[in-house]
Amino acid sequence: MVSVTRAVFGELPLGAGTVEKFQLQSDQLRVDIISWGCTITALEVKDRQGRASDVVLGFDELEGYLQKQPYFGAVVGRVANRIAKGMFTLDGKEYKLAINNGPNSLHGGVKGFDKVLWTPRVLSNGVEFSRVSPDGEEGYPGELKVWVTYTLDGSELMVNYRAQASQTTLVNLTNHSYFNLAGQGSPNIYDHEVTIEADAFLPVNEVLIPTGEIASVQGTAFDLRKPVKLGKHLQEFHVNGFDHNFCLKGSKEKRFCARVHHAGSGRVLEVYTTQPGVQFYTGNFLDGTLKGKSGAVYPKHSGFCLETQSWPDAINQPHFAPVLLKPGEEYDHTTWFKFSVA
Repeated sequence: MVSVTRAVFGELPLGAGTVEKFQLQSDQLRVDIISWGCTITALEVKDRQGRASDVVLGFDELEGYLQKQPYFGAVVGRVANRIAKGMFTLDGKEYKLAINNGPNSLHGGVKGFDKVLWTPRVLSNGVEFSRVSPDGEEGYPGELKVWVTYTLDGSELMVNYRAQASQTTLVNLTNHSYFNLAGQGSPNIYDHEVTIEADAFLPVNEVLIPTGEIASVQGTAFDLRKPVKLGKHLQEFHVNGFDHNFCLKGSKEKRFCARVHHAGSGRVLEVYTTQPGVQFYTGNFLDGTLKGKSGAVYPKHSGFCLETQSWPDAINQPHFAPVLLKPGEEYDHTTWFKFSVA
């Protein structure tokens, strides 16, 4: 059985609307999601002793989510990840996007899907959020109707993304939750054991745009096909952290993507998806300046993201699978976050 409750989370400034919170609860999980950015604000999971802890980074109050912050728990779009120089050409026309990450456009631009109020609809086991992104929003062509649905089934949280476009446009949606299986506010993720089912990854240049090469993980720091203890692994390979796309075996079917195990608590997160890639990000840009839930601070490497997605900058890389959505087609992707103890 899943219960769904709704409550007011806060009021937007200047009478711009009420942000609601939806709490989905099963015997194993409790998830809080707000209508601002379809943001997961809390996710409580039991450890092997049966004690529940909140394992996602975020804020207690709406104000936290309205300040400049690194997309904690939000749905990002119209296009997740980076587009080189914020430029692309489509059907012979050049488009310029907002530049908000060095020389690039990141996660939909200055006011992406994470910074808007969505319309909620309560379901028996979850909540569906919808919005219409107008033609030209953040520089993207075409009107886009979008639906993001969170449903809970026992210990599994499912996120489904659907979109329809009035003209050919770009779409690549993901959720940007930062996890720490020891409990949010724990100082780092070095004691987490990570597995990612990928034979290849995308090397990046100095501004984190893929070079175009699809590189084998074999013999590199990116070979996470067998479990590695994160802290030890970063040290061994002299790596500052991960912020890279891992290439998954493309198919429209649900398939295993990644597993993270925290031995101390016994908590395990498994990720399944229909997407062709996952961005593994180790919170390299967190710097301890943000005050999070219960007064926690979030230093570098205090959370990890597994952002299931199409490959970054695909519109400018002809040999990457396209991220185009045409009128009459439907964008439809699902990701599953499954929790257990081991």
